[in-house]
Parts: sequence; structure tokens; C-alpha cells
Amino acid sequence: MSENHNRLSRYDSSRFRKKFSILLWLISVSLSVLMVRMWYLQIIKGEELRQRSENNRIRIHEIKPLRGALIDSNGVFLAGNQPCFDVTIIPGSNRDIKAVLRTMEGFYREQGLDFYRTEAAEKARSFISVKVAKNISRQELAIVESHSVELPGVAVEVVPVRRYILGEMTAHVLGYVSEISPEELKTDESRTYKQGDRIGKFGIERFLDKYLKGVSGGEHVEVNVSGRRVRVLGKVDPVSGHNAILTLDADLQRVAWEAMEGRAGSAVALDPRDGSVLMMVSKPAFDPNLFNQGIPSSEWERLSKDPGRPLENKAIAGQYPPGSTYKMIVAVAGLEEGVITPDTAFTCSGSLPFGNRVYRCWQKKGHGRVSLHRAVVQSCDVYFYNVARLLGPDTLAKYARKFGLGEPTGIDLLGEKGGLVPTKDWKLRRFKEPWQAGETLSLGIGQGFNLLTPIQLASAYAALGNGGIIYRPKLVKRIETLDRQILKEYEPQIKAKADISDETRELVRSALWGVCNEGGGTGGALRRKEADVAGKTGTAQVVTMKEREQSVAHQFRDHALFVAFAPWDKPEIAIAVVVEHGGHGGSTAGPVARKVIDEYFRKKAAAAAQAKAAQAKAAQAKAKAAEVKTAEAKPDEAPGKPQPEAQSGRTEEDEEESE
Repeated sequence: MSENHNRLSRYDSSRFRKKFSILLWLISVSLSVLMVRMWYLQIIKGEELRQRSENNRIRIHEIKPLRGALIDSNGVFLAGNQPCFDVTIIPGSNRDIKAVLRTMEGFYREQGLDFYRTEAAEKARSFISVKVAKNISRQELAIVESHSVELPGVAVEVVPVRRYILGEMTAHVLGYVSEISPEELKTDESRTYKQGDRIGKFGIERFLDKYLKGVSGGEHVEVNVSGRRVRVLGKVDPVSGHNAILTLDADLQRVAWEAMEGRAGSAVALDPRDGSVLMMVSKPAFDPNLFNQGIPSSEWERLSKDPGRPLENKAIAGQYPPGSTYKMIVAVAGLEEGVITPDTAFTCSGSLPFGNRVYRCWQKKGHGRVSLHRAVVQSCDVYFYNVARLLGPDTLAKYARKFGLGEPTGIDLLGEKGGLVPTKDWKLRRFKEPWQAGETLSLGIGQGFNLLTPIQLASAYAALGNGGIIYRPKLVKRIETLDRQILKEYEPQIKAKADISDETRELVRSALWGVCNEGGGTGGALRRKEADVAGKTGTAQVVTMKEREQSVAHQFRDHALFVAFAPWDKPEIAIAVVVEHGGHGGSTAGPVARKVIDEYFRKKAAAAAQAKAAQAKAAQAKAKAAEVKTAEAKPDEAPGKPQPEAQSGRTEEDEEESE
């Protein structure tokens, strides 16, 4: 005991105090650091951390609106919506997003499926929902839902996507929708779009996007630790887009599409009374439904490199030599300028020597001596060589522009081209060379530098038929709300008036009628029993005559054209058809126009018969109702005549027997 006491007495207390001081200092520093950290987290970062915590529990889910429908003039739906499933993930709910994606890919492969994920999947910021896969199949949906526990933060969203009922038939008119690009976001002056929104990229979808797109809704959703929905805390319903009623007729569209089967080119029909586009077809085309959820790069490359130009709307952007359809302009210019009269005649022997060249007529044997009417009916090239030579290129250009040629028509579509109506000054600026006299002869038959679009030709012939009024072509009738209230109507717009005399107009119209209805006319394919079509065939050379004779390759064949309006005295439809490398206009493009015109008047007759039957039925019902009403109101006897007493049901014989 004493020994232990001696040991304690010998212990140096200063060493203990030193160690205790060090320990106390370390504890103080640790507590200070902890307090500073707590102050930083609660005061400086408190709001941010609270928000992150809230985001980990409550999320805002955007609800996409239904895009407005596109409807034809008869109430047929051309574009609507259908549900599609997208896979989304929130990176913050699982730090190793690559591992989640690998796991999902493994589940896909177990079922023999390929996993196509978006490029943005691995580049997303924390707690920002991004799409991993778009427009998944029902089988893929089952895979994701059945493995929800192994895929934390992964969810399936139901979103509406565009559905184009007629597919390729209306691709170039309706266009398509796709996700907005960063460049489009930067140039968005309205500030109504955000990343991930789907917008119209082409056609009517782009022109009317602000009316069709609608307004997104949203909901506050409480989720669990795996990112699964627990309950909805609040919701704002989306507002659907407005519907657009178009001028198109789906039946005419289908007839034209089928008539152009196996051919490249374009067909467009207008209503000469107001400029409405009744039909517009461009071939080859593409399936706009491919763009709904992002077109594969391989498919886009195939479309963009296709020599047939399927992404181009040839009705408004295809520029072709008009061929003999341009002779209408030459005839009008010659009559108006007084260089010819209806009786002026030229002799066609099959060619016209001029300078050091020989300009041929399509009829090798020649047409003999012809005046204006027969020259148009039989499409005599030599006649129009002579008229063009008398007029000159600048005068021809003046009358071409009177009918709206050489400039865009102003249709409600982007990408329209203006074509080319050449002049002497234009050639000097373009080629630094003076105009050659022989080039004027080529203009006379729609060759040379002349380039026009099908819609320009249809518009010009419509103006010739309706008295000279050039309308701006329109594709939209009106915008309606979902309850059929009219939000906006698109009235006809007069762009210009072709200032020519009635006498000239009637002479040329009569000649165009002869093309389709007289013997020897090149437009016999349009000869209907009603004799109501006026039009002009055209054959446009792609290469020179010599090159064409030396090759039979398809790409060197002539383009075939046909332009017409009907009825010829009071036109209701004007149509232009261009068949690329189709040969002769009368035999190739003419039948296409014929089928469209026949369908138009068939539908008109059917509608008239239906209306007449409805009127007859209504009149019959009205007459029957009147008969019933009269019968109910008619008394049993004439007015003033005593009425018999009420009968008891006993006869006179009964009374006698009773007595």
C-alpha cells in the first residue's frame, strides 16, 4: 500500500496537464469546425439544401397538351394524336446513371431487343428529368415496369405524338413535328418554347404552329426513395391546341397520288374562284410519322441523299421548263401587242431555219399553214417561234409577269421558289453575255432559260379562266376551337389582276378548249362528254435534241406537263401536272389531270344528288306533317250542322225488341 502511494507521489502532474490541454484543444477545434459547418449548411446553404431535399420528394411533372387536329374541307381528319410511351430518368435519384442504363440494356437483351437510348441520357443535370428512350413498344414498356425496383429513378411517361392518317400522301403539305433545336430556341422571339417542346418543322405544321401547339399543364407529384410516384399533390390541366380546317380535299389528294403511282413529279389543283388549294401532291415523298419521336440518322441520310428529292415539295419548289404550256403567254402577248391577229398565219414545214441553226417542230411532217387557233390546238412549234421572234424576250417577260410567273405565289408554305422569267438584262448580269436572237425562239415554246413551278402554272391558268384575277393560293380555311367556335378565318386574297382585253382572253380560252375537245387536239385525254375542259399539253426537254437522240436513259427523257381548268366557261378547278421524264404531256400527265377532274365533278354531282334527295325528303316530311295537322283539326261534320246525340251502343233493333 505504501509502495503504491510512493509511486503516485513520484508522478509528474505537469505532464498530465500538458496532455489534457492538447486533448481539450483538439476537442475545441473539432467543435468549432462542426459549428462553422453547421452554420454554413443551415444559414448559407440552407435554402438550396431544403429545395434539393424537397425535389428529392416532390417533383414537377409536365403534361404535354394535345396538338390541334388538321381537317380537310369535308371534315376528314388528316392529322391527329396518339399516345406514346417514353422512358425518363432523374440522375439525382441514382448517382451512377451509367450503371442504371447498363442494367436496363441487360433486361432488353434478355428479351432479344436492342436498347436505343438518347444522346442526352448521360449528360443530364441532377434532379432534371431526361428522356432515355422514346416511343417504346408495349414489350419494352412491360420490361421497364416489371423491373422498376432494379431501375431507381426510371419512370414511364405517356405523351401524345402526331399521327398522319394519309402518311406520304399529305407529307409535303402537312409537314411534320419534331423536337425544337437549340438554334430554334435562340431565335424564338415569342419566348413561349422551351427545351423538349415539339414544334412544326415543315408545311402547315410550321405555318400554324402557334395555333396548333396548345399550352402544357403540370402536376406536383410525391415520390418515394426509388423515384416512384406515391401521390399527386396538385395538378394544372393542359390546354389543347386549336383545330385547323384546310382547303384540301382528301379524296382528290388520294386520286392524284394513286394516278402518279410509280412516277416522280407533282400535281396541284386550285379553285379559280378564291385560290383555295384543293389538292397538292409531290413524289417521291416520305412518311411524316417517322419524325414523331426522332428519325434515325440512317433514315435521314437516305432521304436527304435520294436523287428523287423526296424531302422537296415539288409543287412549290420544283422548277421546270414549262414547255408548250407557256404558249398561252406567247399567244396573249402577241394579240395584246398587235403583232398578230386571230387570222395571222405561218407555214410549218416541220422546222424553221434561223441563223446557223434549225429549230424543229414536234410534228416532223409539219402542220402546213396555220393561224392562232389551230396552232394552239395542235401545238405547232413553228408558229410560236415566229410570234416569239416578233415580240422579243422583254415583252414576253412582261406578259408572263402579268400572270404571276417568275415570282413566288405567296402560298402558306415555306420553301417556295420563284422560278425564272428571263430578260436581256438578266442574262447580261448573270452570264456577262448579250442576248442571242435564237434564244428568243426557244422562249416561244417554253424552253431556254424559262423555269416555272407547278403552282405558278396552275395559278396562271386559273387567272385566264376566271377573268384575270390572280389569287394568293391558300391552304387554310379557318382555325376553330375544340367546341367548333371560329377563332380565325382566312379570306381570299387578290394578289394582282392580269390586265388583258376580254377579246384576247376569249380567243385564247377558246383555243385551249379546242386542245381538249377538237379533232387533232393534243389534249384528247381530257375530252369528257360534257366538253367542259380547257387546257394545254407540254413537253419540256431536259437535254438537247441531239443528246436525247443519242441516249434512251430515263434521266434524259422529256418532262411531261398538262395544265387545265374546268368548266371552261366558269372554272371551278385549275390543275397543273408535271411528270418528271414522263415523255409526252398528253399521254402521261393528261390522264393524271383527267382522273382528278373526273373525281371533282363526280363528288359535286353526288353532293348535288344528296342535297336534292334531302330536300325532297324534307318536303315529303313537311307535306305529311301538314296532312296530319289538317286531319287532326278537321271537325266530324260541316260547321253549323247539328251533331248527333251520344250513342249508348244499343241499335235501333235493340230498342224495338226492348219495347
